[in-house]
Amino acid sequence: MDYSYLHVNKKILRTQNITRHVAELELSSNRAEEEGRLVAGVGFSIILSSPNLCMATLHLRNSLLSHLHLCSLSFTKTFPSVSLTTTSRTSPLNSTKMEGSEITEERSESSETNANVKKKIFVAGATGSTGKRVVEQLLAKGFAVKAGVRDLDKAKNLLSKDNPALQVVKADVTEGSAKLVEAIGDDSEAVICATGFRPGWDLFAPWKVDNFGTVNLVEACRKLGVNRFILISSILVNGAAMGQLFNPAYIFLNVFGLTLIAKLQAEQYIRKSGIDYTIIRPGGLRNEPPTGNVVMEPEDTLYEGTISRDQVAEVAVESLVHPESSFKVVEIVSRTEAPKRSYKDLFGSIKQT
Repeated sequence: MDYSYLHVNKKILRTQNITRHVAELELSSNRAEEEGRLVAGVGFSIILSSPNLCMATLHLRNSLLSHLHLCSLSFTKTFPSVSLTTTSRTSPLNSTKMEGSEITEERSESSETNANVKKKIFVAGATGSTGKRVVEQLLAKGFAVKAGVRDLDKAKNLLSKDNPALQVVKADVTEGSAKLVEAIGDDSEAVICATGFRPGWDLFAPWKVDNFGTVNLVEACRKLGVNRFILISSILVNGAAMGQLFNPAYIFLNVFGLTLIAKLQAEQYIRKSGIDYTIIRPGGLRNEPPTGNVVMEPEDTLYEGTISRDQVAEVAVESLVHPESSFKVVEIVSRTEAPKRSYKDLFGSIKQT
């Protein structure tokens, strides 16, 4: 039998296969170029959105009290561009984790190397009225703590000097994520943000600290692979959506640069970051010791009430050891008539929508 025709057919098939592979490579190349143009376009839109943010803030500075209602609504409409930034910055990181097997392997090896090293909890704003209490309670529960402070001299007077489980480092959340990466380091396993701006005539202060500062912390965590973030925020941050625009507390807290709106935007950034978060919204903060038990409610529920800073710090610390707190926003106040409940029960009762 003559098999020559079979050899001819094999050559034809090989030629077809090569042609198909070349076509697939060209298609992949076109897709890569398309994605590159998309990323560049998103970056350009982010740059263009920044002046709008500045102009909106300047407008608010000039007409803060007379147009509080309108300003709140205009800010709600202005900031979808921030959400766009969050989404575009999150996607590349997720794709790197999925596709970059070498990076995953390097992290695994690093984890094995540091398996015997006790990880630390990084506290931003550690010399603040609430942050100081967070540090104290973490140490009392046996955690190793890295206290991030702006003023090292102030920290020496406020924080424990002789505790080997405490390390004090300079960390200013307004200076960008790169410096925060150095401060947090690769020996931290979680971050608690207890920062807060100092009231004054600088109407940009809330945005520098409570918004951009918090975002800088989140970005530092993502760069380091730290996947646990606890934020101490405030009730009424979403007061406009709750129908609380004329609540005296909502008006007062927004007088100095729209503080609550700055906090809300930071919260939204955290929730879209992919990091395991717990956002704690306390009521009015008291320096006195607790006089009642903690009441915990879902987001956008409480619009009045107070709570001791000691209890706020306790909730933040307890959220580290209760998985029921993961990916949740909780609002807390204290009430003398409220029954005492375990934190496992409190966090477990919150159903995040």
